Amino acid sequence: QVQLVESGGGLVQAGGSLRLSCAASGRTFSNYAMGWFRQAPGKEREFVALINRSGGSTYYADSVKGRFTISRDNAKNTGNLQMNSLKPEDTAVYYCAAGPLGYSVYPGSYNSWGQGTQVAVSS
Repeated sequence: QVQLVESGGGLVQAGGSLRLSCAASGRTFSNYAMGWFRQAPGKEREFVALINRSGGSTYYADSVKGRFTISRDNAKNTGNLQMNSLKPEDTAVYYCAAGPLGYSVYPGSYNSWGQGTQVAVSS
């Protein structure tokens, strides 16, 4: 199993940007697909973006398409989510996730999760 730790969350104004990072350890990161999910109070955990093992294929939720960019650096065992043009509705706790059978929009497909990092967008 791989251990994940998110960082980079914070408070920003609408229209601003944040870059989230996900540091992996324990097992070879390149063996895992990686996804980003978010959860707002009272809501279900929601898919945001995913990237395959090599980084050659990505997929985004319609709500963030064109604003967010997912990437990974397997040599550094790190994943990233660049978030631009942030909106108040992006406010949530953001989680990175990894799974050996990943590349799925469903949280249940991932077996390793970070602790989450809070993103708050004011307007």
